[in-house]
Amino acid sequence: MQSSSTASPEMRPAIVLAEFANVDALLSAAEKVRKAGYKKFDCYSPFPVHGLDAAMGEKQSPLGWIVGVMALIGGSGAVLMQGWMSAIDYPLIISGKPLFSFEAFVPIIFELTVLLSAFGAVFGMFALNRLPSLYHPIFNSDRFRAATDDGFFVGIESEDSKFNVEDVKRFFTAAGATNVEVVEEEVE
Repeated sequence: MQSSSTASPEMRPAIVLAEFANVDALLSAAEKVRKAGYKKFDCYSPFPVHGLDAAMGEKQSPLGWIVGVMALIGGSGAVLMQGWMSAIDYPLIISGKPLFSFEAFVPIIFELTVLLSAFGAVFGMFALNRLPSLYHPIFNSDRFRAATDDGFFVGIESEDSKFNVEDVKRFFTAAGATNVEVVEEEVE
């Protein structure tokens, strides 16, 4: 009979997660975390919080530029495609209509502009948000479930260059956190 050894997996700290009482405390904590020099942190709330991006020091999203470029590609691609088909590939003169009749191209230009803009928005958002993300260590926290209901959280990840578990716990306690939790993950 073989004996099976069921050693528990080795765990390491992944995130120090702090819960705050309300929106104002969350905004204040986000600003304090940014001013303390932490870079790998995120804030979680059950609804959008006005001013949170500024408090975190977030830059403006490049998604608008992605959508704009895709709209230009769609619109100019539609003009080129229809111009090529009408004037070069299969030229037909019908009722004296010019071969390159821009007015007739407008519906297709509009449709391709909207279509490529929508693709740019969806896939750009997926890429910028690093989605799909099927697992994140923060899901190991039972208290974090409140982030979709009535909880306000700030988490500093272990990949941050300034990360030290005890220092971060003291920092969050001094910042007014109602609960501080070290969320662990398995070492691979």
